[in-house]
Amino acid sequence: MSNTTGGEHTQTQALPLALRVASGGKVKKVRSPEKVLNGFVWLVAVLERLGNATGTLAFTWATVILLGGYPTVLRSNDDFLYAIIIVFLEALSDQPIFRLTLIEFQFVALSLVSLGNFQIPAAVLRVVLASIRLHTQNYTANDGKDNNNKDPSSEKNLKTSMNIFYGIVLVQGILYIIACLVELFSSIPRRRLIRRVGFRGQLGVEYVNRYYAYALEKCMQGPMLAPTRISLVNFATDSIDSDSSKNRLYGVQVLHSLLKKDQLRTITISKLTTSTKTIATLFSMLAWTSHGDAETRLFAAKVTAELAGSLRIVHIPGAMQLVASLLDTDDYHLHKTRQHFLLIDIQDAQEQCSTIQQGEHNSSLLQYWKRMAIYCFIPADEPSTKDKQSCCLHTCWKRMTKLWSIPGEEPPSDKDCLPMQGLLILERLANFDAENCMEICKATSLITKVIDFTSYKNYQTSVRNEAQQVILAGLSLRMLRRLATTKGKPGVTLRQRILEHPFILSNLAEILGDRDSSHELKELAAEILKHLAMDRNASENIGRIRVIISSLMHEFLSRGGASSNTDSTHLLRKIAGQALAMLAMESVNNCLVMLMEPGYVFIRELTTMIHGDKYKYTAASLLVNMCEHARHKLSNSDLNDLCHTLREVLEGIMDAEGAELEVLISLSSQICRAIPEDFARELDHGQIKERFVERLVTVLHANMRPCAHCPSIRRVIVEHTIHLIECNSRYAKDFDKYRMVEALSMMERTPSMAENYRLLSGDAGFMEHRTPLYTLVARAKELMNREWV
Repeated sequence: MSNTTGGEHTQTQALPLALRVASGGKVKKVRSPEKVLNGFVWLVAVLERLGNATGTLAFTWATVILLGGYPTVLRSNDDFLYAIIIVFLEALSDQPIFRLTLIEFQFVALSLVSLGNFQIPAAVLRVVLASIRLHTQNYTANDGKDNNNKDPSSEKNLKTSMNIFYGIVLVQGILYIIACLVELFSSIPRRRLIRRVGFRGQLGVEYVNRYYAYALEKCMQGPMLAPTRISLVNFATDSIDSDSSKNRLYGVQVLHSLLKKDQLRTITISKLTTSTKTIATLFSMLAWTSHGDAETRLFAAKVTAELAGSLRIVHIPGAMQLVASLLDTDDYHLHKTRQHFLLIDIQDAQEQCSTIQQGEHNSSLLQYWKRMAIYCFIPADEPSTKDKQSCCLHTCWKRMTKLWSIPGEEPPSDKDCLPMQGLLILERLANFDAENCMEICKATSLITKVIDFTSYKNYQTSVRNEAQQVILAGLSLRMLRRLATTKGKPGVTLRQRILEHPFILSNLAEILGDRDSSHELKELAAEILKHLAMDRNASENIGRIRVIISSLMHEFLSRGGASSNTDSTHLLRKIAGQALAMLAMESVNNCLVMLMEPGYVFIRELTTMIHGDKYKYTAASLLVNMCEHARHKLSNSDLNDLCHTLREVLEGIMDAEGAELEVLISLSSQICRAIPEDFARELDHGQIKERFVERLVTVLHANMRPCAHCPSIRRVIVEHTIHLIECNSRYAKDFDKYRMVEALSMMERTPSMAENYRLLSGDAGFMEHRTPLYTLVARAKELMNREWV
């Protein structure tokens, strides 16, 4: 962020748009928390600058008018001496007024504080000297000599000049004293600012004191009547650009506090994201690996994580590599060196031995610190009754000072580690913009580092505890889910990069198969698998890991009891079912694995779900694939279950729309193919044949332009038409009655590439059909014409 007025003006112009977006089109006016303190600062600055101006005038008046014009007539024992003293005081008064750093003080402490403040006694001395001389006004020199020979013109205007001089000095002293008294009361707005912003502990006091000094310096430099806009954000960004390591640390800590405060978050983000320089500086801090900058690096990562949801990083050179450096923990390097013994070279072997020795040393240190921690956290004995009574005496005082007190500093949390912040940054960058996803994809080995954190069972090292490992696994899975769900051709590239990692599928299988894994981790793993399975080859590879399909079936088909009737359980069931349906598409092997999974009567489970279950359409999709790819493995019992669900499917076709209608028509078509006699019997005896045929033709006419969410709806209708006529040729007349031939001819004139795929994601199609649509249309027309002839 620029320190100039122009830079601040740019931010001010950008602010209303950011606020309008954040508030749903309504501009929210947020009052600056530092406004009151800024008013105090401005008042002190005005008084001090007026004092400086009168001091300059007094200095000029003393040197030019008095000492220069009346050097021989000034009384040597008072006026001449006073003038010299005042000039000397003015020469020492170039530094700003001493800043009061103590804010828990009383008014009686003013005299003690003044002892360390040169300006206060100097101001008092000015007032005393000026008051004495203005009171006496005996300015005429009288040193005992004969004054008869004195030139009267030498004392002309002397009294007026002296009165003006001492009057200026008196005003200057009064201004300085008032400024000091006003500054004394600045403790009130300082404390108010600490509480409003959410600063904590002694560090919060230090932040505000430094901001006070910063604001006063800015007010002293800028125009008096039109002061420069001063804010905590400006203070923090200027501190970040400082050469002082402490100032840089305070700068990122202040920004972090502002971003964690809901009322200040939007305006802070809007100011920071319009400053390319500040953003670039924050990203550069992510790579500071020296021990002295460790805390600065951590808070820079926290601030970047808060901003990442509003950033496009394509214009920040090397941004992804800087973020990737946060994932390079000691554990990562230790894990990286564990390779096959045939691949270890001399240098790696030496490093590995050094690492092992260091690990043993760290282990002994950790044991020591563990013993110390146990000792430190042993509960103390309960206070005695006398102590309790003594404590009660302070209760009223504590209540009175509660509102005036400063909140204590927050204890460190499990998220206060660099890899967690790095993963948060990556996830929020990816969620904000698709271009950020591609930048992540381009970064060397970045996706590999993210995937490494998904295996929390293999990270039992001394650096992180189990809770942190689980959090890291969740963050990495969320990040991978975002990349895997990217639409279009960029999504194809990202999923391919994920699949290139040799352990990604085994890590996901480990999470799904672990009974101790949380619902959230399993949901994330299942959703990642669902999107990876959009690639046919990937789907086959996933199906070869039997534990994946077994775990997904357990989650989808296990209804549990009342204790499992929660939102998280329902969400996991839904995602697991979707993943199974994706794996079953265009995969004979996966369908057979599901059908033969021990412990389940799979077809019966699915047909049961068709009857009013909330997962009926997912179950219908699975049944479609079972009938299409594993029909020869279906038992008589399985076929009977299909027959029993046929009425429910036919009635559903009459009411459903979109993708749900597509899957029900497809299921009806596959049932017709699997049990044609039973299907014809149900259609005729149920007296819905006319309605059913009309519905199919009507839907076909209404979908001459396929939609992205149901690209195959025309295909499944044509397939159903073929299966019905092959089942019984008399259905051709029923279709012709509702102008099916006309609809088929229209399809020949309006082909669509989208209909070649089962699924569409953006501009990319997946699960390409094996039989071209035009072949199916030609077959349907052939059957219609043959029966008609």
